[in-house]
Amino acid sequence: MFAFVCSRCGAELTGPLSHVSLPVHTHQIYGNGAQMPVLMEAGTFAVDPEPSGPPWRLWDEVDPVEAAARGVYAPLFSLSDGAPRAIVIAPGDIRGTRLTPENGSGACCGLDGREGPNMACRTCGLAVATRIDDCSLWQTVWLAPEAVRRLRTDDADAEPLSWAELLEEGKSTAPYEPIATWGGPELGSSHYWSWNPQWEAAAGHALAHLLAASGRRPVRVPKGIVADVFQRALDALLPVGPPARHAVIAGPGQPAPDADVDILLVPVHPRTGQMWAPGGPAASTHLVPLPLGVWLWMTLPQPYLPIPASGRLPRDVLRDDPLPPRPVSLFRADRETFRHTLVRLPAVRDPWLRTVLDNLTHHGSADLF
Repeated sequence: MFAFVCSRCGAELTGPLSHVSLPVHTHQIYGNGAQMPVLMEAGTFAVDPEPSGPPWRLWDEVDPVEAAARGVYAPLFSLSDGAPRAIVIAPGDIRGTRLTPENGSGACCGLDGREGPNMACRTCGLAVATRIDDCSLWQTVWLAPEAVRRLRTDDADAEPLSWAELLEEGKSTAPYEPIATWGGPELGSSHYWSWNPQWEAAAGHALAHLLAASGRRPVRVPKGIVADVFQRALDALLPVGPPARHAVIAGPGQPAPDADVDILLVPVHPRTGQMWAPGGPAASTHLVPLPLGVWLWMTLPQPYLPIPASGRLPRDVLRDDPLPPRPVSLFRADRETFRHTLVRLPAVRDPWLRTVLDNLTHHGSADLF
């Protein structure tokens, strides 16, 4: 485990934290006025390898060779020239700081962090972090990489859980959940049931990889929740006619894929960030990453009680009156996560994928994103 201290005076800024992989939905902007929860689990941190925060350069000011060297192969509105490897933690894990909102503007409901650090070391006053808590943004604190130092708090690294242990732990992510909003009854808070924002971001990330792996051929995914998430967009974005490529769920505890399978939807280890990889003949199959919690739900959907229960319900039995609400709209992948992922895949240089990228606004109006 590690702790972070001020690079100027050495004051403690966090307690011991475990290093985990950066969530796919880290930079997601969800809805309008949604009260988003905390991004990181308490006691963990993740590192964003890319530059982030101000200053920004418009795409026209960036040389394409420089952009490609940074792993960006198609136009974006702007690129950050900030420091890479910012550290994200849960707001409850920060200590020894004071908020300096005068150093960074807010937005409609809170702080959006777009102007850089808004938290200072309480001991020496160095700007060390950026608090983000505006509506529609995941709540985070970002430690400025140039303003903090990482110190090891113990001598040994805990071994990451094995895939078998992760399966046994079974921390799946439900596909829909209540979304809290501002402006409900009496100007308080309210909520509505929606597709889970984490699923929408995961789908945007995976859909970019599915298109890159398609070879501009139709792609078929398994029926059920996987088709609900992907098939409509795949049918709209890929041509009709050529022989279809087949994608299936694969991973620890799953049957070996058939020989005619072309694409595998596999889990990503939540600590190491590594995709599960098959052995044998399937080793060369295209892999498409899914966050473990989403993958677990797709493979082992949570059961509901099939018949009414009489008398006193046992402690661990789910009630069936009524079933949990479900979204009324079709599933839509997160557009900006899709864009962020696609422009970082070399396959986007193919003209047909560039056309998909250029038409994102149209596809959004068609309710694909």
